[in-house]
Amino acid sequence: MGRALTVPPGRPAARIAVIGAGPGGLYAAALLKRLDPQREITVWERNPPDDTFGFGVVLSDETLGGIEHADPVVYRALQTEFTRWDAIDVAHRGTVVRSGGHGFAAVSRRRLLALLQDRCRDLGVALRFGLPAPDAAELAQRHDLVIAADGVGSPTRTAHAHALAPQLTTHRCRYIWLATDLVLDAFRFEIAETPAGVIQAHGYPYRPDASTFIVEMREEVWRRAGLDLLDEQGSIAACEKVFAELLRGHRLHGNRSHWTAFTTVTNAIWHTGRIVLLGDAAHTAHFSIGSGTKLAMEDALALAACLEEHDTVEAALTAYEDERRPVVESTQRAADASREWFEELAQYTDQPMRQFAFNLLTRSRRVTHDNLRLRDPAFTAAVEADFGADDGTPPMFTPFTLRGLTLHNRVVVSPMDMYSATDGTPGDFHLVHLGTRALGGAGLVMTEMVCVSPQGRITPGCAGLYTDEHEAAWRRIVDFAHAQSGAAIGLQIGHSGRKGSTRLMWEGIDEPLPDGNWPLVAASPLPYRSGVNQVPHELDEDGLARIREEFTEAARRGARAGFDLLELHCAHGYLLSGFLSPLTNRRTDRYGGDLAGRLRFPLDVFDAVRSVWPQERPMTVRISATDWVDGGTTAADAVAVARAFAEHGADAIDVSTGQVVPDDRPAFGRSYQAPYADRIRNLTGIPVIAVGAISSWDDVNSLILAGRADLCALARPHLYDPNWTLHAAAEQGYAGPGISWPLPYQAGSRRPPTGRTDGPKPRLTLGEMT
Repeated sequence: MGRALTVPPGRPAARIAVIGAGPGGLYAAALLKRLDPQREITVWERNPPDDTFGFGVVLSDETLGGIEHADPVVYRALQTEFTRWDAIDVAHRGTVVRSGGHGFAAVSRRRLLALLQDRCRDLGVALRFGLPAPDAAELAQRHDLVIAADGVGSPTRTAHAHALAPQLTTHRCRYIWLATDLVLDAFRFEIAETPAGVIQAHGYPYRPDASTFIVEMREEVWRRAGLDLLDEQGSIAACEKVFAELLRGHRLHGNRSHWTAFTTVTNAIWHTGRIVLLGDAAHTAHFSIGSGTKLAMEDALALAACLEEHDTVEAALTAYEDERRPVVESTQRAADASREWFEELAQYTDQPMRQFAFNLLTRSRRVTHDNLRLRDPAFTAAVEADFGADDGTPPMFTPFTLRGLTLHNRVVVSPMDMYSATDGTPGDFHLVHLGTRALGGAGLVMTEMVCVSPQGRITPGCAGLYTDEHEAAWRRIVDFAHAQSGAAIGLQIGHSGRKGSTRLMWEGIDEPLPDGNWPLVAASPLPYRSGVNQVPHELDEDGLARIREEFTEAARRGARAGFDLLELHCAHGYLLSGFLSPLTNRRTDRYGGDLAGRLRFPLDVFDAVRSVWPQERPMTVRISATDWVDGGTTAADAVAVARAFAEHGADAIDVSTGQVVPDDRPAFGRSYQAPYADRIRNLTGIPVIAVGAISSWDDVNSLILAGRADLCALARPHLYDPNWTLHAAAEQGYAGPGISWPLPYQAGSRRPPTGRTDGPKPRLTLGEMT
């Protein structure tokens, strides 16, 4: 596979300086020298050659494949050193659950460095140990390229912060990196519940006679346990005591080990002039997915390849960053999800043991239900059986009951504004839009936000439920869904508040109407965008009473129209959301101030609506669980808001985020809002609907089976494919009671055959060059 490279004349970067002799820096030097033996390459390292932190390094099969193709000499040397295993053990409350089929390879960090040092020497790379490197800017005056592989504390990054714009974020756990003479036969996650709180160990073998042993806990647990007062030996003794049952007399060992908090490093740009960052200097990813050395060595592979493929250093560095940044950012998102899971570990400790293990294994979203089903079908089947899924039934196709309504599966078509109503009346477009998605197999199809008054619309095209004509039009749609599909249909009601009187989305989202604007009302007289949107009127007691009655009248009409479920929209900066967020509620009366005050009016509206909504039919509430802005709604606030609505009779919380203020900065990514639903569900026991870039049936199965959500709402996937749920069943070979194919669609219930695709070629192949 790949291509054998010759050495063309005029290759860029004849003189190269490398700052830092970690795996990434050494491997980059070896590859670049191997590509062009005429290059003059010098590596500076301030420490002695055998001076390193940590113990074992885990490399993936993908990384090893890249090493094999790029430098078979290094690969063969590593092959003789690796300790391999394929199992993960999760130990908690005296029970160990094992999952197999994972495939790991680890090596001593000291041996890895020694092998790379030997390879550099063999190739003629100059290694200067025990000497601090000259300043990168000084080196750049004498070299064509300076590779800064100088670690998480990179002096190079600091010196060039004005150009690179780094951001360092320190997190909430403390950890210490140790080793033990206990030889583990699996990657082991050991959970200890102590008087101080939950403490976890991450352990794995890296030599025939030793294992890495990382101990981690929340900062407050670390302090309550008194570990902040102990030196290295005292900390080791304390950890041996906590994990005595696992260690069985074996000892823990340090290597100048100390407690630290993990820091995530990002940079706006990775190179400036002739200077380029590599590995931890450019980016870090939490150790719980074992990616630091892997990323650094993959950086080295990509940098070497880009220098081979481009005529100038600048072009090569731009290509290197363009290639690596998406990969790194994806890894960092997975690492952040894993880190956050361990930070919130205490909320999962009461889960059933196999579900707890499945939750841990899928925490980063890289390992999923489908991955595990292929790797270890017996383990996955056992988790599904514990969950209550019949044999062969994917978790997403299990039923779920809210009050008197049983949904035949866990898929929800999320509310999506269509901006296609006429004076609030839904027409044929809505019949086709919602009817098609009801035919598409979802358990629950939600309307867009249906506005409770003309002044409560976002745009002139928004649907309403405040006239007899609206009620009749909605009844037509509901009757179709009930007659032609197995889907339930839910009504979401809301009021635009300060975000109203704007153009249709495709004419300019959140832009005021060019004419015909109507007056706005809100919790406080704060425009959505100062100088752009109009200043809303602050609601007084009479206005609040009028709004409350508009909501209850819409609910009465919805009940008569036959909707199965009603959702109160308290998210995304609309009227009720505007009361909940401290960023949009500046009131000094009983409807403002602390969270209890800000909750008062939304709860009043909920109580009024619940009192007229049929008791056997469920009510849910959509909230924004964070505003994604400092000073806004926090994750703790969201839990309190969810509890309050549940205490007032909400059957589930639909957990969204953001869109409350225009300058929010969401951390977009796959399933990026699901952790907020997860937190509410596992801290309160309240059923939740997870939303936010959930795009695959594998994501849905993973979230449901791990106990992070009860239902999953998908929006864009249902715009792309109205039959998304039917196709999910077909792709999984499922044809049970959790899916209902319309009779005319039965012939399409088997997945059509697809063409073959070839796998990606190796990034860099050099054959047997010396």
